[in-house]
Order: sequence, then structure tokens, then C-alpha cells
Amino acid sequence: MLIVCAAVCGFGLDLLLGDPAWMPHPVVCMGKLITLFEAVLRKAFPKTPKGEFWGGVVLAAALPLGTLAVTGGACALAARVHPALGFALQTLWCWQALAVKGLAVESRKVYTALGGGLPAAREAVGRIVGRDTGALDEAGVIRAAVETVAENFADGAAAPMLYMFLGGAPLALAYKAVNTMDSMVGYKNERYLYFGRGAARLDDAANYIPSRVAALFWIFAAAVNGQDAKGAYRIWRRDRRNHASPNSAQTEAACAGALGVQLAGPAYYFGEFYDKPTIGDALRPIEPEDIQRANDMLYTASEALAAVCMLIGIWR
Repeated sequence: MLIVCAAVCGFGLDLLLGDPAWMPHPVVCMGKLITLFEAVLRKAFPKTPKGEFWGGVVLAAALPLGTLAVTGGACALAARVHPALGFALQTLWCWQALAVKGLAVESRKVYTALGGGLPAAREAVGRIVGRDTGALDEAGVIRAAVETVAENFADGAAAPMLYMFLGGAPLALAYKAVNTMDSMVGYKNERYLYFGRGAARLDDAANYIPSRVAALFWIFAAAVNGQDAKGAYRIWRRDRRNHASPNSAQTEAACAGALGVQLAGPAYYFGEFYDKPTIGDALRPIEPEDIQRANDMLYTASEALAAVCMLIGIWR
């Protein structure tokens, strides 16, 4: 019951406060550790495809297992000192494992920036996407923001929420370690083709079930928010595999179908062109208000998933 209560309180704090800039965040620490470990492991292993692969596997194993051990030990120690301290630490880390409000706030900044001209909008969306944004037109900026809201519902809300209700804050933060590794080294470019493969495969496995659960809750949110739930389900069934990752298109497809727009398609990453397939049908042109509509579905889907997880946790 402590885990359930901490998860619910953490979710409430995320909705209320988001990620305050003044507060140290575990993901920042994870990012620094990944950079440090990468430098060490690249020196320790041979500079061959096989050597880079095994160096990356060591990183992919060490960071999440180390995160689980350190945070689990800290929570156990805090609970020994006093149950209230243990609960407070669990709640803090559950809060920090989630990114619902932060995602909505940053995407709304893109919406606001669109009113100030394309350069400002490109800069705003560049803070929340991995693709190159310097040449995006207005539709490209909006599309990137909507895609980010939909995709990050899965790995910024649904997945950590499911893991925290299963194993508390330590398991949720171990998941965040996996996800952070993938976002930093899981690229199929020259630098990370071999070194990042272990992290990318681990992220695929960790997100496999959560991404599909997230898509179903997004379809539910489409119905609640007056969007096209039937279209969301149809496009999800049809286009959920239109991505190199087995997970990334799950919520993007549901979102595209709900809004009746086309997402994804060709894009540049680090100056390299990727001819990615499109997701959804362009029943109408995408517009700035679609960012707001995506955020409405983000909040509804997150709240519905939290409610279901809480009821299952209480029943257990």
C-alpha cells in the first residue's frame, strides 16, 4: 500500500508542480554518468565493432542495475530511519520519474512561439525533439510537437507509472535509466551503431508492453476529449509498426488517427536524412490547435491510467 500511496502522491505532485528548474533531478545525474561511462568504456574495450558492442552492453547493464540498487537501498534505509521518511523519498522519486506536466508545458511553449514567428517556434520545438529543426516549416514544427507529446506519453508517463506501481520508485528510476541511455546513445549513426545497440534493445524490451497500454489509453482519451476514437483505433491498428522502433509508433498512430492528421515522415537527425514512413491519413491540414488537443489527451490518458493502476494496487 505504501508504494501505491507514494505513486499516487508522486503523480499528483507532477501534475501540480511539474519539474521545477531549481530541484536536482535524477535524470540529469544519469546523463552525466552515461557520458562518463561511455568515455571509460570506449577506452577499456577494443575500437572494433565487437568491442564497441560489448562496451555498450556493459553500460546497458550497469546503469539500470546500479540505479535500482542505489535507489532501492536508499529507500530501505530511509524507511528504517522512519516510515514517514521512506514514504517521502518514494514519493519524491515517483514524482521525478514522471514528466506529464513538463511535457505539456514545453509543448505549449511551441504553441505560443508559433505566434511570434517561425524562428522562435523552431527554437522552442528544438528543445523537446531529437530531429534537426532549422529547416522546418510551420506544419513541420507543429507535427514535431504533436509527435513528441504522443510518443513521450508512453515513456514519460505510462511506462514509469506502470513500473512504479509494480516496484515503487526504484523500479521506475531503473526504467528512466534505460530510457535515458536510449535517448543518448541509442542512435543508428556512425558513432553509436554498435555502442548504442545494447541500450536500444533494452529500451525496446522495457517499453514493449507499456507503449501498447499507452496507445489503448490514448484511444480512450480521444473519446473523452471529443476526438475521433474510432479513427485512433483504426490508424493504431494499421500504422503502429511504421517506425524502426517496435514501440515509438504506437501512441503516435493513435494520436494521428484521433486528430485526423498525418504525422512522422522523412526527417533530418544530426544532419543525416532519414526517409521514415508516414503515420495516419491527412484528412485535414495540421494546425497549431492540434498541440493543445494532444495535450488534452495526454492529461486524460495519464489520469485514467493512474486511476486504473491505483485501483489494481488497492485490490492487490
